Amino acid sequence: MSRCVKQSKELLHMPAYQIEYEEELNDSKSLGLVFRHKKSGARICVVSNEDENKVFTIGFRTPPKNSTGVAHIIEHTVLCGSKEFPAKDPFIELAKGSLNTFLNAMTYSDKTMYPVASCNEKDFQNLIHVYMDAVFHPNIYYRREIFEQEGWHYELEDVNSELKYNGVVYNEMKGAFSSPEQQLFRAIQASLFPDTPYGVESGGDPDYIPDLSYEEFLEFHKKFYHPSNSYIYLYGDMDVEEKLNWLDEAYLSTFDTLKVDSEIPMQKAFDGPKKIISLYPLSDSENEVDNTYLSYNAVIGTSIDTTQCMAFQILEAALLSAPGAPLKQALIDAGIGKDILSSYENEILQPTFTIIAKNANEEQLEKFLSVITSTLEKIVKDGLNEKSLLAAINNLEFRYREADFGQFPKGLLFGIQMFGSWLYDDTKAFDYMHGNRVFQFLKSKINTGYYEDLIKNYLLNNTHATYLVLKPKKGLTGEKEAKLKEKLEQYKNSLSLEEKEAIVASTNHLKEYQEAPSTKEELEKIPLLTIDDIKKDAQPLHNKECSLENLPVLHHEVFTNGIAYIKCMFDLSKVPEELVPYLNLLATVLGYIDTENYSFLELSNEINIHTGGISAELITFNKKMDPDTYTPVFSMSGKVLYSKIDKLFELIREILHHSNLGDTKRLFEIIREVKSRIQMRMNSAGHSVAVDRAFSYITQSGYYTEETKGIRYFRFLATLEKEFESRKEEIVSSLRKLSEIIFTKDGMVISITAEQDGFEQLTKTLPGFTNSLSGTLDTSNGKTIKETLKAANFNFPVEKLNEGFMYSGQVQYVARCANFVNAGFKTNGALKVLRTIMSYDYLWNNVRVKGGAYGCMCQFAGLDGSAYMVSYRDPNLTETDETYRKAYEYTENFTSDERDMTKYIIGTMSTVDTPLTPLMRGSRSLNAYMSGTTMDDINRDRSEILSTTQNEIRMMAPIVKEVYNADNLCVIGNEEKIKKNEQMFQEIKALF
Repeated sequence: MSRCVKQSKELLHMPAYQIEYEEELNDSKSLGLVFRHKKSGARICVVSNEDENKVFTIGFRTPPKNSTGVAHIIEHTVLCGSKEFPAKDPFIELAKGSLNTFLNAMTYSDKTMYPVASCNEKDFQNLIHVYMDAVFHPNIYYRREIFEQEGWHYELEDVNSELKYNGVVYNEMKGAFSSPEQQLFRAIQASLFPDTPYGVESGGDPDYIPDLSYEEFLEFHKKFYHPSNSYIYLYGDMDVEEKLNWLDEAYLSTFDTLKVDSEIPMQKAFDGPKKIISLYPLSDSENEVDNTYLSYNAVIGTSIDTTQCMAFQILEAALLSAPGAPLKQALIDAGIGKDILSSYENEILQPTFTIIAKNANEEQLEKFLSVITSTLEKIVKDGLNEKSLLAAINNLEFRYREADFGQFPKGLLFGIQMFGSWLYDDTKAFDYMHGNRVFQFLKSKINTGYYEDLIKNYLLNNTHATYLVLKPKKGLTGEKEAKLKEKLEQYKNSLSLEEKEAIVASTNHLKEYQEAPSTKEELEKIPLLTIDDIKKDAQPLHNKECSLENLPVLHHEVFTNGIAYIKCMFDLSKVPEELVPYLNLLATVLGYIDTENYSFLELSNEINIHTGGISAELITFNKKMDPDTYTPVFSMSGKVLYSKIDKLFELIREILHHSNLGDTKRLFEIIREVKSRIQMRMNSAGHSVAVDRAFSYITQSGYYTEETKGIRYFRFLATLEKEFESRKEEIVSSLRKLSEIIFTKDGMVISITAEQDGFEQLTKTLPGFTNSLSGTLDTSNGKTIKETLKAANFNFPVEKLNEGFMYSGQVQYVARCANFVNAGFKTNGALKVLRTIMSYDYLWNNVRVKGGAYGCMCQFAGLDGSAYMVSYRDPNLTETDETYRKAYEYTENFTSDERDMTKYIIGTMSTVDTPLTPLMRGSRSLNAYMSGTTMDDINRDRSEILSTTQNEIRMMAPIVKEVYNADNLCVIGNEEKIKKNEQMFQEIKALF
């Protein structure tokens, strides 16, 4: 039992608090307690258990009244220095030098949250201290420059220059509004909630952000950032008494209870559904036909009703998101759009249910609505498919029990879920922590009419609904930019010479402020760990190579709580080069197409009833410090309870050997849907797309990645869609040929992450599976894993292209890439420290703080020698590239005292020692095995990180120089910006 569970019930020595209620949270083996701070009125929720990955969050209810983004700008600015920690960027100082497992802040439609997490008690307390001081005593009242930097400001180089807007949030939201899907979701919420805070953009609409005054900004903070309006959340293994008494003494006791008007009003239901038409920009190269979004949107009760919220998650899966779901399929069969999207949003007081037809046309709206209505009416009359409901419930239940959120601490996600009820009802902090009893209730309601009644009441007969048409318009971005330019020009012309000079002076003053470093005294006020606080040992690898029935198996023996994570990996070395583009299409098709014994809806149901999911994917294992060697594999992955491993393999066998790859109707649907989803990714994650493209100029593995997942693959799919009728036989033939080549027993390796019980279950099941595969195994001398999974021998036409890709967005993603092994350099753990320094110092200060970009990333220690610098939602292009060019000089002249080096080393170790879920432990071990990485390598790397010096960082300058001088540039950006700087590129072209 954790320290806090032992102490909490007695509530010893906590006179500043009263306990409001407590609950046993059996699902997560926790005790939940809710307190109220007597003097300040602060709410405190504790989830006490033995998880060492502790989480702290302080949140505030922050309903905005307009779209100036004030809540979002405050989220950025309070972390830019405070009373006790006056350095200009404590957030970044913490990122540089703490062992945090999470460090961020988030603005939602009605709340702002400041979460931190760490496994180190001393570090955890430091993080809490800095965040509490930031929210209650920020320097925003004394440094207007913080508001101008993070929010918005006028920028004027001299009285004759063009007047511009700049600011981090301003540019972040320009990037967000560059995605049609983001514009759609914003328009949907505005259409449903015209009279409440949900009807405006809490993140800020770039058209309105400059309307926010400094005085209004401060007033918002004064009103909402008070303990009486706060929600404090503590999770994990800690001394609750010590933590709460510290919170009282250091902060809460200095405040008196205050009545804060932050209630979220309910939107009154409409008399009938409303039709809304809106526009989004399209690039000149795109076609306005088949590019409209149609959406049906409805408000569904309140998020306080957690059972109903869970029920609608089930319905969204059963009706729309599961493969072959009836409503989605009905819309596809009716030819409405090329992709059907859906969402159920319950992170606001009044949840919303949305059905979207993407790549449709405006004149299809009536048919879209008619198909939705007729299909739902039929489902209500005939009843929902029992297995579809059970599959949806079991899938959600599996994920709930597994509580695997990847790199994010599960306590963080629990906290975010809890805010979904606690924020709106003080008595319901833990409602979302009792999932098991909700799942049992929802299972009991199958075949009772419960789900059908929900459909009838909320989706068919609901007047609180809207029909939204988001239409494309070519040149809209250009029109908006021209209007903005004209507006700023008119404003500038209205100013006197003295007023212009004042803006020039303000511009220069802000730059001087940004360039001036925090003083040594300010920086040293931020608490810092020591090297001794770092764990001495690296996390171990778990690789045991063995053979079952002469089949190579890699067992990663770790505690998994009865879940087996299994990968069936197939060799791709025999795949002809001309079929490589079809590999990812095959991975997408498998499991989403009819098989001999199941329709793809039935197959999906079977998978979700019996397993935690089955997926096909392409995995690439890069060879350690060898950019010319990589091993691509085709993986069929699944997660399943040990007792169901036999069922997992039965379903994988069905998928591999009995999929109907000749179903051209379904193939065409999949191609259109996959193309649509990749286009969405390219709009929202341009930095990753640009980096992948630039690496395709350098190495064979980079080209392979681009060929199977990047811009090349997108264009391959676009061609298949356009020429489908004439090429459908070729497509079927290619997929069948790939299946015959790949899925053989003599090219397969099994990776299993499980305890010994799970491995033993595998030994019983595997022979039946391997016997179903074609090919033979050498029974006299089984192959090793590395003999089975061979390095690729493709010969792609790798060449430097240096492209500028134009799209309708307003921001850029600027990438420079290189391979330092090809340039003759060797790896060293110090390169990971260099990444921390560059990410949170040089690039942060120049690309983000001064340049106004929302983000910047870099890598100098890629396993195979890959290195890059890239910006994210960046208003600049040439200026950012110039920053990359000068990065070498910064590194060569890098200066740091002992305290700063300690800080950079600790910050680096926080990424090295990130807590791993069982699945992540298995994946890390597998990657190490396939790359040739040993524990000696890991320990040497660790030792090099811990001993990094200023001089060693300087010695890395030639590698930084190589990233720029290798001259591999790829930019995704605004059409006008790309064309204006066409001399930077060998070729400029449309992204879509």
